[in-house]
Amino acid sequence: MRLVFVLAWALWLLASPAAAQSGRASPLSAEAVILLAPDDKVLYAKNPVEGHAPASLVKLMTLYLAYEDLEAGRVSWDDNVVISRHAAETPRYRMGLKAEEVVPLYTLLEGVAIASANDAATAVAEHLAPSEEEFVARMNAKARELQLTSTRFANPHGLPDPHQRTTARDMAALMGHLMVDYPAARTVLGGKTFIHKGRVYSRRIPLFDDPGGVQALKTGFTNEAGYNLAVAAWRNGQRYLLIVLGAHTRSLSFRDAKRLLQFGFGEASIDSATPDPPRREPARRPTPTKRTPKRSPTTTGHSAS
Repeated sequence: MRLVFVLAWALWLLASPAAAQSGRASPLSAEAVILLAPDDKVLYAKNPVEGHAPASLVKLMTLYLAYEDLEAGRVSWDDNVVISRHAAETPRYRMGLKAEEVVPLYTLLEGVAIASANDAATAVAEHLAPSEEEFVARMNAKARELQLTSTRFANPHGLPDPHQRTTARDMAALMGHLMVDYPAARTVLGGKTFIHKGRVYSRRIPLFDDPGGVQALKTGFTNEAGYNLAVAAWRNGQRYLLIVLGAHTRSLSFRDAKRLLQFGFGEASIDSATPDPPRREPARRPTPTKRTPKRSPTTTGHSAS
């Protein structure tokens, strides 16, 4: 797949779709997007190689390395992971894990994928490597192996760091590798709920139902990054990959993604697609200067989510 993606990208640079380089203003509100066809041909792109903060799309690499270790037999789904104080104190959004608590690895992976929990991502990193720092080094080594040439990881969860950068093109490549190399990841990234210690963690995302076909999805948000989204969708057995970076609200990220999927599925043009209007919600909120109430898993804030 790696060679196919590189060749497809090179061909696009030579003869890009009119939608991507026609000079017309993009009808999409996000700062950068890319849509790949089943053969990894670029169907639509806007600023695909522009650098952005990835926010919680970083967790796609954390999941990739977890599935790599699961397949290699280095860890198992039922591993009991002892939560460190460092993991428990990772800033929100969190599952609320406690130091010395013992949690099955599969529950932590659900926390990473569904609840986008930063404490769960740190706990996974510490279980797969001697330390978070060594896990991050492994993330960057894998990024080089997968030819994510514009991506640099600084942590396993996506909280802001000036050294942590990516592009829509690289995130599409990472999502594609995850879907091809470890198809089982579709299950956890397609999940909507899970339970830990009697608490139900859920996410309500309209793209799972409209326009349909979405089987794997990861969101991300920080004030720096805006609202990010990675999607893998299937139609007639064919896979489409979609990345949205830097939308101003969560609903606008979903709106852009719906419009792109309708275009990819041949249901409408980019200009004529008419998704539901976005809900009223504030744009990127400033970082609070005082302690704020604990949020529910479906609420956004200043931290990676």
